[in-house]
Amino acid sequence: MDTEVLDSRVDPTSDTFVRNREGNLATLVDIEHQLALAAAGGGPDKLARHRRRGKLTIRERIGLLLDPGSPFLELQPLIGWGSDALVGGSVVQGIGVVSGTECLVTGTDPTVKGGASNPWSVHKALRGLQVAAENRLPVVNLTESAGADLRHQKDIFVPGGRTFHDLTALSKAGVPTIAVVFGSSTAGGAYVPGLSDHTVLVRERSRVFLGGPPLVRMATGEEADEEELGGAEMHARTSGLADHLADDEYDAIRIARRIVAHLHWRKAGPSPSGPADEPVHDPEELLGIASVDLREPFDSREVLARVVDGSRFAEFKPVYGPNLVCGFASVHGHRIGVLANNGVLFNQEAEKGAQFIQLANRVPVPLLFLQNVTGFMVGTRYEQAGIVKDGAKLINAVTNSEVPHLTVMTGASYGAGNYGMCGRAYDPRLLFTWPNHAIAVMGPQQLAGVLSIVARKAAADRGEPYDDAQDAAVRTMVEQQVAAESHALFATGQGWDDGVIDPRDTRDVLGLALSAVCSAEVRGATGFGVFRM
Repeated sequence: MDTEVLDSRVDPTSDTFVRNREGNLATLVDIEHQLALAAAGGGPDKLARHRRRGKLTIRERIGLLLDPGSPFLELQPLIGWGSDALVGGSVVQGIGVVSGTECLVTGTDPTVKGGASNPWSVHKALRGLQVAAENRLPVVNLTESAGADLRHQKDIFVPGGRTFHDLTALSKAGVPTIAVVFGSSTAGGAYVPGLSDHTVLVRERSRVFLGGPPLVRMATGEEADEEELGGAEMHARTSGLADHLADDEYDAIRIARRIVAHLHWRKAGPSPSGPADEPVHDPEELLGIASVDLREPFDSREVLARVVDGSRFAEFKPVYGPNLVCGFASVHGHRIGVLANNGVLFNQEAEKGAQFIQLANRVPVPLLFLQNVTGFMVGTRYEQAGIVKDGAKLINAVTNSEVPHLTVMTGASYGAGNYGMCGRAYDPRLLFTWPNHAIAVMGPQQLAGVLSIVARKAAADRGEPYDDAQDAAVRTMVEQQVAAESHALFATGQGWDDGVIDPRDTRDVLGLALSAVCSAEVRGATGFGVFRM
């Protein structure tokens, strides 16, 4: 495959470009507003009270923990959007560099209900532990939590137990876990330091116990204070839970950085091997390329030309199955294989994608899926040509591929196209979305139309007249509901991605993601399932 520098046919003065840019910028304003709400935590009053206690905020703690000037790839910052919980799940979590080592850093926000966990907190914590396990990232847990929000105990207790399981599994796998306790770590939260490889407690601040004074009094009749039940000095001198006793928060963070430095952690995957030169074409133009009306297609090569190193791309089978663009490139020096949609998936696209995934596993290199797909093609011609079995080949290949997968939702994600292009259910290591993204079984108009056809046929089968006025009202209602449940903010609120990103940041986000996944060994599959011929 010959490597070529991708050219561009984008016209920044066209009506379509200007409309897309304005629409994407408007959506980004909404997203920035939600990010600001998440960063504000419990609000000015709770923040002021927290500061009066002489405490740092969770984001300040993370900022001091990370190496100066290093980036922080925050994950799921807007989870819980649209629910009655504060966006972000009262947890800040992401991938950052600590003492030269990429780590999964996570911490509860004590200004939000004392850091008590809610269902979104659990969802987010489990996702973080999955990212750490799959990518072999040490975990630094900055803990200050009142435990579970008991109003939601039925949605927390059972799934929340998995966090203990996954912390223990990380330790068995040899992935270090570090807990730094800044305040309360009570009830189930006490097991976070208990199950971690290394613990740091702060003198006169940390409180770690299964039951606080009120519970102990109710359960046993014993009168005990917080210090003798779970204070830092007690755990350092008596119980042995504390490995390190810090004088204050700053000292605790210094100790945590020292622990990470002494891990002497080494990446098991490949280092960047090529030039990390900037793309030839301006990433700023991605805002005008990404369609805000998903019925309007755009060429994924225009995206690649503004994301990959030097805009260089070695395309695979360029004239076969043209609606799926496949090939090899690099991002920030990391070699990758690319599968990017240029429209609906036909038989040729499915076969081409399955073959390319096998080739990438032979190399082996991580795979990047740029997803803008309305699904697999339907109709008599395509069914008879075997679209089901050909689509199954692509899904088989995606499922059984063992190289790291990264997915970016650059537009629509409908039907089984979501599966064939490595949607959330297919466990990409990291998945990000653009602000124009929409995800559903099918587009709102198509879904409403299908329901209308089915209802009309059912009425005819019963010999009943069909109410066209009611049908129109139902179609409108369904379209509105599907649209409301498929846009980018809704999807990220449900935890279906790891965050909505500005398209202009795609290259840097992917560079950070590739660096993280290469903390683990990159190896290809030695076998796949049965491909129906």
